[in-house]
Amino acid sequence: MKRFLLALATMAVLTGCKNEKQETTAASEKSGEVNVYTHRHYAADQELFKQFEEKTGIKVNVINANADELIQKMKIEGEHSPADVLITVDAGRLTRAKDQELLQTIDSEILDNTIASHLKDPDNQWFGLTKRARIVAYAPERVDSTQLSTYEDLATEKWEDRILIRSSENIYNQSLLASIIAHSGEAAAKEWAEGMVESMARAPKGNDRDQVKAVVAGEGDIAIVNTYYIGNLLNSENPEEVKAGESVKIFFPNQEGRGTHINVSGAGVARNAPNKENAIKFIEFLVSKEAQEVFANSNYEYPVNEEVEPAQLLQSWGEFKEDRLNLSELGEHNKEAVLIFDEAGWK
Repeated sequence: MKRFLLALATMAVLTGCKNEKQETTAASEKSGEVNVYTHRHYAADQELFKQFEEKTGIKVNVINANADELIQKMKIEGEHSPADVLITVDAGRLTRAKDQELLQTIDSEILDNTIASHLKDPDNQWFGLTKRARIVAYAPERVDSTQLSTYEDLATEKWEDRILIRSSENIYNQSLLASIIAHSGEAAAKEWAEGMVESMARAPKGNDRDQVKAVVAGEGDIAIVNTYYIGNLLNSENPEEVKAGESVKIFFPNQEGRGTHINVSGAGVARNAPNKENAIKFIEFLVSKEAQEVFANSNYEYPVNEEVEPAQLLQSWGEFKEDRLNLSELGEHNKEAVLIFDEAGWK
């Protein structure tokens, strides 16, 4: 009899806890909030968060940190995490968050119809918000553009000691190599990485802006950078940065083949999101025409919403063929990419 009464008491406690959690979640949904963990640090994002608040009445609470810190924070917080949305740059990081079971599958007709299949997770756990292409910026007085063709060609003897690029620790380079693994296999990727080490004008250092500045300073002839860095240089308040942006020309590799490598900044709904519906509404807003126009014209990123045109500056560079590899593969091949970089001696 005592055991029976104890079992009943235990069930009552568990039911009470469950009901309390449900009530807390329901109250949180009604509170009109969405908690956003974001790696992005642009003024345009803050503007969009404010627009979302004004349009919906849902308050946006923001936690800013780098991607690794946010992912670790969500892991430590576990099922008690207040995070509703994770925003970060690079599909490799988004896939990492998915693999660590920090995101959840969501059902949204708006996201399904707006975002191309290669720009989102196959299981709808993350979605691209903006695109950036990894291109060649070159010194026109020292490089004949007719000699440029593919990423693979940059690893050949004719470019020895002429190329500037970031370190192998940089996620953009890891994803570029991951795309080569996906298309051509590990052996070809290793050959490319080894050839690129020989093509480097100096040991990797600095960010993408620094590579362009080094081209202008004559340290190398070619820099491999993301497109939005060129846009930000050209529109900088620093005259030296503007000069650097104006001193190089843009080339989109692999136009006769698979297309230029692209990546995204993107968002997913947190696995334990207390405000799931608000989180979905928030991401849907970020891919709307009004939000995509802000992204496109403020940070010189390409919109994922095909109804929105890129900024005039990006249009001036011309249309290009983009690699339509599903970006989830960048995360799937990240570990192999890191190992190949180590083996190739890419610092």
